[in-house]
Amino acid sequence: MAHATSLYISASANRHPHAASVHSASSLVAFGSQNAVALWDSADVHDKGIFQTLPGHNAEVTCVKWLETRDALVSADEKGVIRLWRRVDNQWISAASVEAHSRSISALGVHDGLILSGASDATLKAWEIIREGDKESFGLYQTIDMKRRFPLAIELSRLPASEAVIMAVASTDRDIKIFTRTPDGQFTPSLTVQGHEDWVRCLAFSLSAASLGAPSSQTETLTLASGSQDGYTRLWVINPENSMSSPSTAVTDAGKGTGEPEDDLLDAFERSLGELGSDGSGGKQISNRSHLFGVPNADGSTQRYTLVFDALLIGHEGTVTSVSWRPSSPHQLASASPTLLTTSTDGSLILWSPTSPSTSAASLWINRQRFGDIGGGKIGGFVGAFWGSAGKEVMGWGWGGGWKRWREKEKSEKTEEGQRNSQAEAVRDNEEGEADAVEVEVETWEEHGAVTGHQGPVKGIAWDPSGSYIISASLDQTTRIHGLAGVGAKDGKDEQVWHELARPQIHGYDLVGVVWVDPLRFVSIADEKVARVFDAPGGFIRTLKGLGVGADAVGSVDEHARPVAASLPPLGLSNKAITEDADNAPPTEDAAEAPVRSPFEGELASATLWPEIEKVFGHGYELISIAASKSGKRIATACKATTPEHAVVRVYETHEATQWRPLGEPLAGHTLTVTRIAFSPDERFVLSASRDRTWRIFEVQEGFAPAAAEKAHARIIWDCAWTHENDGIFATASRDKTVKIWQPTGPGSGNAERKWKAIATIKTREAATAVDFLPIDVKTSRRRMAIGLETGEVLIYRSPREQPEKWEVELALDTALMPVDQVHRLTWRPPHRDVPEGVGHLAICSEDRSLRIISVVFSPE
Repeated sequence: MAHATSLYISASANRHPHAASVHSASSLVAFGSQNAVALWDSADVHDKGIFQTLPGHNAEVTCVKWLETRDALVSADEKGVIRLWRRVDNQWISAASVEAHSRSISALGVHDGLILSGASDATLKAWEIIREGDKESFGLYQTIDMKRRFPLAIELSRLPASEAVIMAVASTDRDIKIFTRTPDGQFTPSLTVQGHEDWVRCLAFSLSAASLGAPSSQTETLTLASGSQDGYTRLWVINPENSMSSPSTAVTDAGKGTGEPEDDLLDAFERSLGELGSDGSGGKQISNRSHLFGVPNADGSTQRYTLVFDALLIGHEGTVTSVSWRPSSPHQLASASPTLLTTSTDGSLILWSPTSPSTSAASLWINRQRFGDIGGGKIGGFVGAFWGSAGKEVMGWGWGGGWKRWREKEKSEKTEEGQRNSQAEAVRDNEEGEADAVEVEVETWEEHGAVTGHQGPVKGIAWDPSGSYIISASLDQTTRIHGLAGVGAKDGKDEQVWHELARPQIHGYDLVGVVWVDPLRFVSIADEKVARVFDAPGGFIRTLKGLGVGADAVGSVDEHARPVAASLPPLGLSNKAITEDADNAPPTEDAAEAPVRSPFEGELASATLWPEIEKVFGHGYELISIAASKSGKRIATACKATTPEHAVVRVYETHEATQWRPLGEPLAGHTLTVTRIAFSPDERFVLSASRDRTWRIFEVQEGFAPAAAEKAHARIIWDCAWTHENDGIFATASRDKTVKIWQPTGPGSGNAERKWKAIATIKTREAATAVDFLPIDVKTSRRRMAIGLETGEVLIYRSPREQPEKWEVELALDTALMPVDQVHRLTWRPPHRDVPEGVGHLAICSEDRSLRIISVVFSPE
């Protein structure tokens, strides 16, 4: 029986700061990717990336949170729906769902079985999971009116030395609202904390053992970190009233690396707080006033707590988008220094720690490490980040949806005053002014590979002629090349996994199609009137050789005879070649010395461009479809059209000697936009499908002339494809929920006698949007065809070679493998040594922003 498995899923994270979560024990990352929840095992030694997506939401996922168990998580979307997911028998299922809010959910909080949701309907709702036999459901037990304020962040924790629960809520004002849970399970407002100058975007609690300088009666301390649009992060300490210790108000400037607690520096800063701003408002106010609030106990008594401002962290130049406390490892000492992770829209990620972990009264918070990009240009700023691998990794995703990951290398070093490391340093002066040697853990971090994917719908894909790698084009205005790269010997064997290898085009228009004309040259079309031709630079060839990819494609190509790279001028649309002797030429390495790894997100976004070598003109409106002949000697293009004059197909020769000139007259006949073009395997015919519900075939005869035309479907024809055996059979897929198989009739000696008729009609449950044939299996003599639907479903049909009118379903992809939105293109991988006999590799691109490569093992019957 046929079955399918996932080889590769390329997908991006949604642009919501709470759209991703990591399970602290398993390092399993779950994040929203359009309408699905993607699962990524960040601890996988082979770094395979996303291994599964969870369908179920009908709107973009905005929030994801793991429950305490590694086998359950909750997600929320823009329509106000919350879903509970559970892993049962190693399969993820949607266990329960509820229409929680009338508008988009913007924040989720989870603690000890409690689920708090906040939405744009200006309400907070508290939920519990109710189990009745094998069924689960959400039970609502409280609704809190936010008084026309939209919740932006929700965090819950246990209070120090108590089982009572505290909840902090940030909303569309400058305040942090503190709620506590009463013995009857209801949350009541306890305190409003002020201090930030703009909306508070993120919150994080850290409940830790008390520091050595705290009173002996104090066993725990609770710290709340808050990040705001004002660019600052504030720390607040919560303690029982009877164990209150003196606050350690601290101000740091990450831009200066480390700060020394000099009295004159602090005095100067305090004086500046009272100065007026440029708008005449007051300066930044820091108040050490203790905020008191009480929590009722079950016996009727009240436990009082204090909340005190503790530190102001200054270092970001944009909105602080996330804050996350480093989880403590089991072998970590109680007095170990806490570390806070913050991210910002300025593209930076900072790790903060106090200089004196053993005493809280005189500590100064400094930046131990700073990651990211200056100016945020490469990833567009961080949307969010968190700790992974029990605090040994940092993972964050940017505005473009791609992830970046850093892993710590451990080492310790003793340092004295005057010998400070730029990454992390702490020297404390004693009362006599002498420097005490303090043992400091100097952390060294290195970047590692992470998940990448398009941030817009993927409209076009194409395998290179050798089948070694695949290129994708998306409405996010990028083309990306994905290949099977070796990651070295692990677990006693070499493992090959798919990765993004290059981002050859970062354009200013939405890209809608792409084709290869040879293994190192492609043509792309965008929402503009010209097609652009790109040629591989030497840097790409070195990458392929270093990773062992595309031996059939690269062959003996000399990378030194090509430009080393390409650059995109400011405000430009055409990539310019960079030669080795150019002033802006990047440093190059021999293939033997080049690092054997796939490029990181930052490198993909800036250093893997291909030079543009040609523009192809001809159409009067924006291009919509492109195809290339099997040999790559010809391409055909079509544009958007509402009149027969523009509803034409233009064919071009691709030889440089011909300067990409048109071949013959434009192929006229359609009345509306041509949606798809396909060359026959022998390059004798050009097949076109159109919004006018017809297909047309043009035959080469001193140029191209129409051979047949047919009113084929009741609705728009989305796709068409030829079989590979040169028998004239092709298929058309339409919105009328049918796929039709067409076969030539008559002797075929001339255009007048050449006709095609529909020999089979396959009915689908939804509109058919994509179709492609696989070459006939020699052993079973069966023809196979893949069909993609508007809902994301993918079906594999088979037919006996001698009976092309008989088709049956061989396999329907499981929901965990298929996209969650419309399939735009699907294409079988050309014959390749990596594809075993009886197996097909199917690439699928979709409106859900994903590119998937599925391995299908066919039935031997």
